[in-house]
Amino acid sequence: MAEQTIAGYEELEQTAQKIRALVLESVAHAGAGHVGGPLSAADVLAALYFRVLNIKPEEPDWPERDRFVLSKGHSTIGLYATMALRGFFPIKELQTFDAIDSRLQGHPDMTALPGLDMSSGSLGLGFSAAFGMALGAKATGQDFTVYTMVGDGECNEGIIWEGAHAANRFGVDNLVVIVDHNKLQQYGWRGATAAERTSPYGGDQLRDRWAAFGWDVREIDGHNMAEVVAALESARDAVGSPVAIVAHTIKGRGVSFMEGDYLWHAQAPKPDSLAAALEELGFPDGLLERSEP
Repeated sequence: MAEQTIAGYEELEQTAQKIRALVLESVAHAGAGHVGGPLSAADVLAALYFRVLNIKPEEPDWPERDRFVLSKGHSTIGLYATMALRGFFPIKELQTFDAIDSRLQGHPDMTALPGLDMSSGSLGLGFSAAFGMALGAKATGQDFTVYTMVGDGECNEGIIWEGAHAANRFGVDNLVVIVDHNKLQQYGWRGATAAERTSPYGGDQLRDRWAAFGWDVREIDGHNMAEVVAALESARDAVGSPVAIVAHTIKGRGVSFMEGDYLWHAQAPKPDSLAAALEELGFPDGLLERSEP
């Protein structure tokens, strides 16, 4: 039985941990995939799908639904795990992740899986599509909110800032971007040694740049569920300008030996590391193999 919408912060935090466990199990089963980014995004995804978004999993094309676009599409296994827990499809189907005939491809494919509002992967394009959805809703008098998640490294793309400029000029206050600011890119700025990477944006740069384009910017701890929920819910009340939520997160969140290590951006856990990670997350027996068909 899939979980239903939940309100308590502790329940949401536990759901985020389940998302993390399913991410690791699914990637390990597939033998490939991204883990660092999905783990950093799990708290926001849990809050969105189990508290904030106005959606009907049993009717994924419901016209009045809120839209969500995962612009950092390489983190799609995090979205799939969230959607499975929310009841869009059986949890067991996560075992097909990245298989050639699966609905759960390595990047979101809206033509394959109901409930995906946009295919994404080419960085920046998902954000632009979300802007288009919000603009279209304004033009046609539809009352829904469009949420999109981008990575901080993705904000290196020029298309992000072109869209940011235009979205403010068109006054799409029904658009909310969440920046997963985990400060770590796989192919980002090299640190003092080859084993280190520096943040794609330092200090207040991300906040200041979104603000410079006229966005209503809020900064939060992306792992503090109370802050996450409050920011996502209050963003609906924005008037006149879109909202940018800069969520400060940790890449690999929840697993000590993955946190802050860029090598876990895209690496399938081996049996020993998977077992250790599931133990830390509180699910030593795993969730994927034990799920109902």
